[in-house]
Amino acid sequence: MYKRLNPKHWLLTLILLSSPVLAQQAPINPWLQYVPPPTYGMPFFLPMLLPQPKPQKPYTMRRSITPQEKAQMMQIMLPMMTLFMRMDMGDAMNYFARKYKAKPGLKFDEVKESLFLKANQLNFKFVGENLMWKDFRAVLGDEEAPRIEVYSFCDIAVGRELLKLVPEFIVFLPCRIALMEDGDKNIWVLMLDWNMDWVAGFERQLGITDALWQGAIDINRKMDEIMRAAAEGEI
Repeated sequence: MYKRLNPKHWLLTLILLSSPVLAQQAPINPWLQYVPPPTYGMPFFLPMLLPQPKPQKPYTMRRSITPQEKAQMMQIMLPMMTLFMRMDMGDAMNYFARKYKAKPGLKFDEVKESLFLKANQLNFKFVGENLMWKDFRAVLGDEEAPRIEVYSFCDIAVGRELLKLVPEFIVFLPCRIALMEDGDKNIWVLMLDWNMDWVAGFERQLGITDALWQGAIDINRKMDEIMRAAAEGEI
């Protein structure tokens, strides 16, 4: 039986196991000390993870990573995820989701009302919505589809600072909170989990300024407050 690995450590483990430096530091067999050591080529994905030239001005895009590079990296990652961590796609996505189950008895519209009231109290700007369940019914004719709605919010000041540092971050913006009924008609409040605790202590290495760090923490806290208020039906 394989033991699940902490998702935050598996990629580092993979890199370390692939490292030619560490491989050459293994204990030497005295009977083989004069045999030339094996050569280890640098894994093809490591150049992507090594330091790249730093952008010289805000909003500077990094190089494009080719589809082949991405496919190769995933082919390295997937055996670790599926064999050692015993993860399927649902398990993987669950690690990226922050979610709260709404209090029993609350109706969907009550959860939605609480969500928007709290967002307004925290001056979190609502910038759009996607009523997916209506398209499921109107376009696909799926009358059994549960209610699923995704709302977009924005803090323009923090968003600007993020994009100055990493313009590729635009793929995650604006911030989104979803309301979704599950197969048992339970209501859930969900968002992409980007807890800043995961990278605590590495702010300087990542190029995160103090102002951006505090702004990101503030947004994360506000979104969590909004989600919890919605799940509790606060009015």
